[in-house]
Amino acid sequence: MTEKTVSTKDNLQVIYEDNHLIVINKRVGDIVQGDKTGDKPLSDVVKEYIKEKYNKPGEVFLGVIHRLDRPTTGIVVFARTSKALTRMNELFKNRETQKTYWAVVKNRPLKDADTLTHFLKRNPKNNTSKAYTKEVPDSKKASLSYTIIKALQNYTALEIDLHTGRHHQIRSQLSAIGSPIKGDLKYGADRSNPDGGIHLHARKLVLIHPVSKEPLLFIAPVPDDSIWKSI
Repeated sequence: MTEKTVSTKDNLQVIYEDNHLIVINKRVGDIVQGDKTGDKPLSDVVKEYIKEKYNKPGEVFLGVIHRLDRPTTGIVVFARTSKALTRMNELFKNRETQKTYWAVVKNRPLKDADTLTHFLKRNPKNNTSKAYTKEVPDSKKASLSYTIIKALQNYTALEIDLHTGRHHQIRSQLSAIGSPIKGDLKYGADRSNPDGGIHLHARKLVLIHPVSKEPLLFIAPVPDDSIWKSI
């Protein structure tokens, strides 16, 4: 993986920060929280950034509120205080946030706009979720809406609004309608992207600030590649 695809405290893409929240535009190689790979998680990078910028002694508090799959880019919100963390966890749990994603897919969906409803069953062995049209044992209902935003030369760009937050939901649901995301080998793409990522980007997030109660809108610039830039 190229060095460019991983965030460090010096190249961190900060979208917003105040005393309670910090919002980051995640790169392809960033892992939000530590896992079995042992790679440094984005949460640690953000702590280093805060420690250095604000000259903080001792341990920096940072709460992980939600995650993005490693090959996905875009908005990740962290809490800088325990009060913000508690309230943000409630917001996300109660789905009082609006998340919009952009995806670049291989085969144009049959409809220009549609709502997809599937039942997703997770397979922990290979870390995938399979989408079924009918309920199966241990499955969870998943729903999203998409709109085609641009037809590209060999691909189609979609804007997606999530109604539920399931494991690999966008990836498995788009694959189920025959429109796998570019670079997503796990879900039917024919080849990987050079940087190991997939063309799925957490583009927009709307929420109420956990302390000031102001409405906030965050937009994450797309990664620096020709396909994203053409949208």
